[in-house]
Amino acid sequence: MTQPSATADEAAGLHREIAACELCKEHLPLGPRPIVQFSARSRILIIGQAPGTKVHASGIAWDDDSGDRLREWLGVDKQTFYDPDAIALMPMGFCYPGKAKSGDAPPRKECQPAWHDRVLSLLPTNRLTLLVGSYAQAHYLPDSRKMSLTQRVQSGADFAPFIPLPHPSWRVRMWMAKNAWYETDVLPALRRNVSAALQA
Repeated sequence: MTQPSATADEAAGLHREIAACELCKEHLPLGPRPIVQFSARSRILIIGQAPGTKVHASGIAWDDDSGDRLREWLGVDKQTFYDPDAIALMPMGFCYPGKAKSGDAPPRKECQPAWHDRVLSLLPTNRLTLLVGSYAQAHYLPDSRKMSLTQRVQSGADFAPFIPLPHPSWRVRMWMAKNAWYETDVLPALRRNVSAALQA
């Protein structure tokens, strides 16, 4: 693996800045609690959407049923998942955005321009990046916006070094039942890629 592009002190400093962020405080029903994980050595980056209420309460990314399903998809345990030298966790919105008519509201738009490039600049350049859900894919795969999420996931190899994935909420079970290729073809390849990245 290449040498880290930043030092541990730089990563810690950025963590402190993010933790103190109040950019969209007035729009957050539960108040700001930015949730992000990374180090200068993270070998995998997972970009999701925004914390839910359970994650807001615990302060731990993906600390819910969706996280359990995501870890199963990746073939990693919690110890590996929460090791920032192994995996960075950076949502499109760092704080719980509140409720919408059907489920949680979209991620707040302030986080990505304020923080993403700064986090990315600290990570190793040869990282594996997983784009979980349509919000991350819309931003990081702009040329694919006319495609459905299903089409992006099925064409995942075309987007390397990004891997697009569905969001692992409870709703994904119905989607997976209609798209058996996800379990038979995509998940085994995903686990191989994740294992290779962790061993690099």
